[in-house]
Amino acid sequence: MLALAAAELGLKTHIYCPEDNCPAAQVATAFTQAPYDDMSALTAFAAEVDVVTYEFENIPVATVAQLARSKNVFPSADALEVAQDRLVEKSFMRAQGFDVAAFFDITDLDSLKAALAQTDGVGILKT
Repeated sequence: MLALAAAELGLKTHIYCPEDNCPAAQVATAFTQAPYDDMSALTAFAAEVDVVTYEFENIPVATVAQLARSKNVFPSADALEVAQDRLVEKSFMRAQGFDVAAFFDITDLDSLKAALAQTDGVGILKT
């Protein structure tokens, strides 16, 4: 957890989280509890911090984009958008020259059958 590591280094953190029982708030200097789509709370939060970062991809892209209007945010909203869609993410990584295991866009039974035909019936179906 980033907040815990920061606390151990003596860094001040301000946590923004929709849940009131946020574990990171226990080690943070400040805590804002508000929904991710509360633009006024996001604006007030941004006014209190120097830079914004986050640890997981389950934050709405619009939230990160709002914060980026006034603060440096890492990873960027564009990076978050890629990370939130595994098909886009794998395609992006392949386009950057990284080796990526074979993958297929499965949208219906026919596309599943076509993918299995290309892999000799072997595969892992993920949602």
